Amino acid sequence: MNTPDPFRGIAVFMQVVQAGSFTLAAERLDMSKSGVAKSIARLEATLGVRLFQRTTRRLSLTEQGRQFGDGCLRALAELEGAQALVTAQRQELAGRLRVDLPVVFGRRWVLPALLEIAAKHPALELDVSLTDRRVDLVEDGIDLVIRIGPLQDSATLVAKSLGVQQAVLVAHPDYLARHGQPQTPDDLHRHACITFGSGGQARPWHFLDRHGRSQPLAVRGRLGLNHSEAILDAALAGHGIALLSDWLLAEHLAAARLTRVLPEARTQGFPIHAVWQKNLHVLAKVRRVVDELAERFVPRPPWQVVSIDGAGAMP
Repeated sequence: MNTPDPFRGIAVFMQVVQAGSFTLAAERLDMSKSGVAKSIARLEATLGVRLFQRTTRRLSLTEQGRQFGDGCLRALAELEGAQALVTAQRQELAGRLRVDLPVVFGRRWVLPALLEIAAKHPALELDVSLTDRRVDLVEDGIDLVIRIGPLQDSATLVAKSLGVQQAVLVAHPDYLARHGQPQTPDDLHRHACITFGSGGQARPWHFLDRHGRSQPLAVRGRLGLNHSEAILDAALAGHGIALLSDWLLAEHLAAARLTRVLPEARTQGFPIHAVWQKNLHVLAKVRRVVDELAERFVPRPPWQVVSIDGAGAMP
């Protein structure tokens, strides 16, 4: 008994979807237009649904065709990923890789890891930009981006987790000696706070209740700054309480230059991802670099093992 080929006709179907016409798909596949049409007809008969709406002027996907196409894209990405994993170890990591990083996090934690990877692979050429603008991978010609925060659903992008950015309340020990430790988040209203924002528009600080739901707290700060490193500088100078990312604070907490405030309070965290296109031509190279990055960030990110002069790791 012959087993039906589950992939029969899918390559032709995906070419028609990408080309937008049977004629152009036939040219790309070096087939006749009638051959393409017959392949699509057989696939529709196998599935029992119509995949395309055909008129004399245009070709468009039906709702079932769109759903099938999305599923095929996901399946092809998995197949490409499996192929990349099999072949990556025997291939030299070479060629140009264009990477976009968030400015402060990228410079402090991702760029050193990328430089280590580049040192291991002399044929790899890195083209790194650091910007907090949300780039478009296709329009900006980027192979790999590091993003902090929730991701939007996309059928054309792949993401791999690099951990979570956690917010931490801190102050200089001298400030707490003068003004005391707040006991609850509401006590922050009576303290000098250093907020992110400008023009009087400060971002609220987000805490989690016992059900894990976000509870924003509108804190009016004595100082409003629009750069996280500037907020860190102000906190180190004893100007008040700040809410900053754990990766920015690690060395200062380990060296006791800053003290945690309300350590029992739960704050909102944001996921960190490596994101890239579902592109066969760069997939293996990108996956190799992402896997090497993940080894440095998961399951324990590098800022959690910071040691200052042998004093020990950050808890």
